[in-house]
Amino acid sequence: MKLYAPEYYRQFQCIADKCTHSCCIGWEIDVDEEALSLYEKMEGGFGDEIRKSICYDENPHFALCVGDRCPHLEIGGLCKIIKTVGEEYLCSICREHPRFYNYTSLGKEVGLGMACEEAARIILSSNGFGNLVEIGVTEGETEEACFEAVEQRKVIFETLSNGKLSYSQKIKLIEERYNVTPSSFSDEEWREVILSLEYLNEEHKSLFLNYSSTASVDKALEGYLLRALAYFVYRHCSEACDGEEFSSALGFSLFCEKLLASVLSSHLVSDLKDVVKMARIISEELEYSVDNTDFIKSKFEVE
Repeated sequence: MKLYAPEYYRQFQCIADKCTHSCCIGWEIDVDEEALSLYEKMEGGFGDEIRKSICYDENPHFALCVGDRCPHLEIGGLCKIIKTVGEEYLCSICREHPRFYNYTSLGKEVGLGMACEEAARIILSSNGFGNLVEIGVTEGETEEACFEAVEQRKVIFETLSNGKLSYSQKIKLIEERYNVTPSSFSDEEWREVILSLEYLNEEHKSLFLNYSSTASVDKALEGYLLRALAYFVYRHCSEACDGEEFSSALGFSLFCEKLLASVLSSHLVSDLKDVVKMARIISEELEYSVDNTDFIKSKFEVE
């Protein structure tokens, strides 16, 4: 099976200690069976150190330290496991983050998640979001799709790339074509949804309560919104099995775009660095919680 990725994918490289929002803080890091077996065979003091850092309950994971830090995250922001024995000793989630994978009629697709600061910067800075490149092969065979989500995604990308349309016209065309829009609900109804979500950081709840269906940003920021929406569509719509699933995933994507526009507008954001921060927060809180993602998607399901 062929493996595809957006053009910008190969630009990514973890910036490690230069990152201002480490993925090694605040997340419970599961240790997969393969890594666990590797750690159990390690000899010497560092092997003992790794084993002592693992909580062996139903789902083995690294027991977080003060400040919810991974026990192997050094003060300088580097990973002690990588420095001591190499990347091949990382558990799967650490090795793969921030990548995600989808299976489509093309084959297997990989992308970068915006909960990663550097990934968000690359995504929001890169044009050609609709251009996929073959980057290798992977196990498995491509299966014939009963619903061509990839073709529908292509239509959306072509609309977003249409230089003859204003940004608001592009959004309107997409909403009308698929008969889905966050504006089906009032701002107050969406704020009730926002209040009911689970949060990694409770402060983000008040940030999201700035949601407004009429939010708009300076024209100079519209390109960032466009690329963010393309990313959400690529991540969430690509595996849809039918029109209803595609529609609810698109609804989620449009909601995330409008939420991003709302927080940018309310905080008078004017540069890429702050756009990246807001996009990362939205991705972290909404996309990386299955419950939050599914709940918002359910608002767009046909009853």
